[in-house]
Amino acid sequence: MAIIKTENLTKKFRDLVAVDNVSMEIADGECFGLLGPNGAGKTSLIRMITAISPVTAGQVWVDGQDLARHSRRVKALLGVVPQTENLDPDLTVLQNLLTFARYFEIPRKEAMRRSLEALRLFQLEEKRGSRIKALSGGMKRRLLIARGLINQPKILILDEPTVGLDPQSRHLLWQKLRELKAQGITQLLCTQNMEEAALLCDRVAIMHLGKIVVVDVPHNLILKYVGEKLWEIEPSSPAEREQIIRELKNHHVEFEEVGLAIRAFHVDNDELAHKLLVRPRQGTLEDVFFRLTSESLVE
Repeated sequence: MAIIKTENLTKKFRDLVAVDNVSMEIADGECFGLLGPNGAGKTSLIRMITAISPVTAGQVWVDGQDLARHSRRVKALLGVVPQTENLDPDLTVLQNLLTFARYFEIPRKEAMRRSLEALRLFQLEEKRGSRIKALSGGMKRRLLIARGLINQPKILILDEPTVGLDPQSRHLLWQKLRELKAQGITQLLCTQNMEEAALLCDRVAIMHLGKIVVVDVPHNLILKYVGEKLWEIEPSSPAEREQIIRELKNHHVEFEEVGLAIRAFHVDNDELAHKLLVRPRQGTLEDVFFRLTSESLVE
């Protein structure tokens, strides 16, 4: 069952079409990844789904409710974790959570219980009395997610949740997101971290110039667009480059030119690999991303 559904959703800013006729469904309980380069329309799409930005055209349903008619109810179902850290520096860690709980009219005693529970979940109990400036980047990101859970949302919207984090903090946050998913909380994850998307997401949608280009399971996308193995070839001269391209064409190998390099897909020809002195490597979701969004990256 779809807990989030959009139909022909469009967002325009004068002559700019930021989101172009997007229809998609997110299943209850899944982690759904939204990928795309800067300017692809991801943030505009999320702002419409979370009722922050008005819809130009189309419809959004959240948990069966029409967003246009029941925006207040829908907002109560959502926990939003922004990319930009917007914690109140004048308040302590605990006060940040308690103050946020007031927006949802959560009784003081219950707000305290939920806040302390969230701090335990994200290993921030010892920092409950600390000011925000005393927290590391990883702690601030964990606190933002803890804040997003105060209203016990059915859906967690995460915009680049691990941006700027060190590897240890990033992996700790991934672990916590997997735990939340196991509790049945649906997650809409907007990210440019392909490792993060491949690790956490049941399905991903790749956006390109305002449109959803493709939606599928990460492994299926890898198999379809790049194959389990690919070659990355860096010719040492223009003459060698021409020779390699001729060989690839003669053997009907799918390839593309990426700057000075050549990237060949769906490779399964050991004889040709030996001749070209290349070794295959595993295809990744990042390869799919670059292949489907290369035009927007160039622009």
